[in-house]
Amino acid sequence: MNRTHRITPLPHAEYLKALGSSAPDPRKPPSNALGLLARHPRLAKAFLAFNTYLLVESTLPKRTRELAVLRVAWRRRCRYEWAQHVLIARRAGVTDEEIDLVRTGAPTLLNRAVDELEADSRLSDATYQELGADLDDHQLMDLVFTVGTYGLLATALNTFEVEPDPGIPEENFNSQS
Repeated sequence: MNRTHRITPLPHAEYLKALGSSAPDPRKPPSNALGLLARHPRLAKAFLAFNTYLLVESTLPKRTRELAVLRVAWRRRCRYEWAQHVLIARRAGVTDEEIDLVRTGAPTLLNRAVDELEADSRLSDATYQELGADLDDHQLMDLVFTVGTYGLLATALNTFEVEPDPGIPEENFNSQS
């Protein structure tokens, strides 16, 4: 993993210091993603502020957010994002059956929405109308920004070959369905 052309995440104590007031709770376990971001503190602070909005303040229901993030992670083949967000999704009430629907690409409305955003950078009129039956304008915006942000994060995590954090299971990531 420590190839010269990839960026090695900072250790926990170092990234907490590098991120300063933007650092997460020091009692939380070490994070390879935060260790990577801490290599560029100005970028990390800006990104973490926006990402905190998506994770904590977004108008999107948590279950919807997590199903969308999982679909992005699966499509982008982002092992780190998948492993982390399976755990977060379960805490948000997402079932193993719903996770399997993401993994298999079942024709759910949310899978279709993420797939369209990922493939075409837009939603079809039909998908937009179906989503609009349950989501208001703010939620629709939060969905689009969530998919885009986690696509960006998956690109970074994959490019820099960030490994899942120790002790985090990969949850059938290698299963091709």
